[in-house]
Amino acid sequence: MQVEHTHTRCWVCVLSCLLLACLYVGSLYFWKSSLPRDHPSLIKRRCASVLLVAALSPAVVKAWMHWNDVKVDASVWQLMGVRLEGLVPAAVLPLLLTVVFYLGPLVHSVIDNPDGFSGELQSALNVQSWMLCVGDAVWLRNQVVAPVTEELVFRGAMLPMLVPCTGPTAAIFMAPLFFGVAHFHHIVEQRRLHKDSMSVILLVSGSQFLYTTVFGAFTSFIFMRTGHVVGPVLCHSFCNSQGLPDISSALQHPQRSALLFSYLTGLLLFLLLLFTLTDPFFYGAIPVCSLATPAASAC
Repeated sequence: MQVEHTHTRCWVCVLSCLLLACLYVGSLYFWKSSLPRDHPSLIKRRCASVLLVAALSPAVVKAWMHWNDVKVDASVWQLMGVRLEGLVPAAVLPLLLTVVFYLGPLVHSVIDNPDGFSGELQSALNVQSWMLCVGDAVWLRNQVVAPVTEELVFRGAMLPMLVPCTGPTAAIFMAPLFFGVAHFHHIVEQRRLHKDSMSVILLVSGSQFLYTTVFGAFTSFIFMRTGHVVGPVLCHSFCNSQGLPDISSALQHPQRSALLFSYLTGLLLFLLLLFTLTDPFFYGAIPVCSLATPAASAC
């Protein structure tokens, strides 16, 4: 397949991504409400909105393909990482890699649990606790709806449109910018609720932009290396459940040396396993890589 890299078509790629980002964020404000963002009623409405945008995202990719006369031997869904080949390793290995990165925080939780590792394991396998989570609107938003819709839109839909223009490697770092900027909408909500001063809101939003952009680059890398969206979704959900590693707390902990060692070990193992566990060998032919011109090893 040949893809023309013209100035106009690159602008079409960028504008298509901007359209998707605006549709996603705009859908959150379709429902005018004075309720706080964690109110169950508002969560249900917003979840319905972003699920609709995610469902429409393949149509945007299809329209982009038609506009640019892009023809590949793969369906839109396959380009977006929804496929069966290599599904099991695509679900397990990236998640394992993410768990390795969180070795420090996980050890931290075990140390602080009075029942130790057995207590943490028992809590993780508690069916009743999981049933309560499923009935919690905030949990469903953070662990299910947000990971699925954000990864499908910001990774599954955007990366195939960026790859022909930028190439696989640049797309990995460009797509997260749309993801990071999309989170600036929290500024509007914070101002509406008058919780903090503008300087504090901007500082928090800036930090969130940095974190979401870095995280977006990681899940974009997972998507390009595996050709699946399931890995980014599961990694996203796991990271949402864990939050940012609390290194400052570890530095003040009575068992500081053991914790810092586990944090460092997790980081080193993550770096060592990053390319090994995402080797395309495990996942078969990657449809999105067929959009690159020329075919690049970054996939």
